[in-house]
Amino acid sequence: MRQLAGGVCIITSLGPDGGRVGLTATAVCSVSAEPPVLLICVNRDNRSHDVIREAGAFAVNVLGVGDRALAHRFARRVASEERFQGARWTTLLTGAPLLVSALASFDCRIAQVMDVGTHRVILGAVQAVRTAPAPDRPLLYANGSYGGFTEDVSQPEPE
Repeated sequence: MRQLAGGVCIITSLGPDGGRVGLTATAVCSVSAEPPVLLICVNRDNRSHDVIREAGAFAVNVLGVGDRALAHRFARRVASEERFQGARWTTLLTGAPLLVSALASFDCRIAQVMDVGTHRVILGAVQAVRTAPAPDRPLLYANGSYGGFTEDVSQPEPE
């Protein structure tokens, strides 16, 4: 699985006590454009899992290369609120934390859940979207390391 490269996201949610939780994830993908639905996979042993389920909502924050250190922090065992320090956060409809520097943030309500092995696959109906005014290059993860494209991907490939 380490060879399966993926975009890096931070999944966040807000607990009933107002405490923020989050984790770094690469198992994130678009399921449907109409209506907009995203899929995330969260290990059921992860501390954030139960809060996400209880809240019924989460945000997918798509990271750029400038947020590499933040991705690393959210992937480690660090106190929940400590993970959020040093970055700017906002909210939209669900209250889930949205990273201001994210390439895009999707504010989602849980639409469907299924168990697969050690993980829970969660489908999120997108309620609102926030995009960065000056997008960075996307952050990627493969073989235990973070990186980015070496070529400019802002222009589509020629036909």
